[in-house]
Parts: sequence; structure tokens; C-alpha cells
Amino acid sequence: MAKALKQLKSAIAAYVPDRSRVPAVALHLDFADYEAEVPMHRHRKGQLVLAHHGAVTCTAAGGLWIVPPHCGVWIPGGIDHSNTATANARLSYLFVEPDAASLPGECCILAVTPLVRELIDRLAEFGDGYSEESHAGRLARILLDELTAMPQEPLRLPVSDHPKIEQLARMLTANPGDRSRLDEWAARLALSERSLSRLIEQETGLTFGRWRQRLHLLVALRELASGATVQRVSEALGYESVTAFITMFKKSVGETPARYFARLKSGP
Repeated sequence: MAKALKQLKSAIAAYVPDRSRVPAVALHLDFADYEAEVPMHRHRKGQLVLAHHGAVTCTAAGGLWIVPPHCGVWIPGGIDHSNTATANARLSYLFVEPDAASLPGECCILAVTPLVRELIDRLAEFGDGYSEESHAGRLARILLDELTAMPQEPLRLPVSDHPKIEQLARMLTANPGDRSRLDEWAARLALSERSLSRLIEQETGLTFGRWRQRLHLLVALRELASGATVQRVSEALGYESVTAFITMFKKSVGETPARYFARLKSGP
């Protein structure tokens, strides 16, 4: 008899963020225990999502983020969003009460120092039952003060709710090494090449080539963070050489992969 599959629950059930009005609440989630996909939802509190292990992809406000190490995606309160995590992902969530800190009013990637990560880990021990005058309350204030100083990283992939763009994003995210030409993608999507080109620019603000390059950058960050070599990532994304891949990476973020990860590790 086949072994029964483990019944996984939605991560939304792990915690109801709006049940408390303390300034900040932190928790950790191991996605071996939860469904990989967290469906579209919203809450009053803003949310910071960090990946300690594995990877998480967040979709919100017309953008897609693959969260790299030493960074977190910030989602202000009241914005519809969904997350998809790898089965080996271990994440931290930080929920922040509106007006508790001067954080960005738009979704973005924030660089996160080791200190901020440690503060989130410590705050997770207290749950949401603390008073603002307690040790946990003081810890939350220090954490939020530090978080407001974190710089943003330009790591957003613009997407839209147009069904053709959604389909293209799903297919390329699933197989980012697909080097099909624009006319081949147009045929798959039952559009003319000109119509697809116009639609991509209209919905994302980027040409197809630049949009796919941005996707490659985000996938590369995820894979390099998981320990893959530059050569392996270059081959998986269909680049003709490691040099071509490094050139793309440097043009996108201003640094080689080695320098980029060294900077993030040392803190902003």
C-alpha cells in the first residue's frame, strides 16, 4: 500500500497578523510543514519576508520578487500578495503595525543586516502578547529603527494581471533557460510577434529582452544563494559563456556576483 501523503496546511493559518496591535510580531516557518503556495491575501499590518534557507517568490502590486539572501521583501499593509516557497524553505515573517515605523509605502527588496536578522529571531520568542513598555517592546522599537535604515535593492520583476503576461511569466519562471525567440513565444500565446512585443512593453515597461534579462538576474540570485556555481547557473540560464553571464549580472546590479554577495554579507 502506498504511503499516505502528508497533509500540509496553508501558511496563512500559522498566524493571524491583525489580531494584535503591538508594533511588530515575528515568527519562523519551515515549509516542510506547509503548502508551498500561499494564495493571494492581504492584512492591515505590513510584512517583511526573509529566507534563511531555500527560496521564496513573492507576487504583489504588479511585481514579482525572488528573495535573495541577506535581503527581505517588504509588503506594506493593505496590499494583496501571494508567496510561493520551495519545499526546503525556512522563512521569517515580520509583521509591522501601520505607522509603527517609517518604512517604504511601496513593495520593495530591503537589504538586511545580520543585526536585524538576530533581532527578528529574538523577537519571535515573545509572540504578540507583550506590552510596549516590556523588554520585548523595547526590542521591537530597536528592530524597527534599524529596519528603517536598510537600503533598497533594485530586484523587482514587473508583471501584470493580463492573462497573456501571467502565462508568459509562469512559463519562463518554470523554465528560465528557455531561449525561445519572441516570435516563438508569440506563437505559443496565440499572438502576433508585434502584438506580444507591444503588450509586454505596455504591461511591464520593458522590452521582452530586458524583461527576460531581469528574470534571469532574479533566478541567478536565488541559485547562487543556494550554493550553485556561477558556471552552473550560467549554463542553466542558457548563456553561451560564463563571461556573458557575468557581464549581464554586472550590468544589472553594478557588481560581479562575487562582489555583490560579499557586500550583502558584510551588511549595507
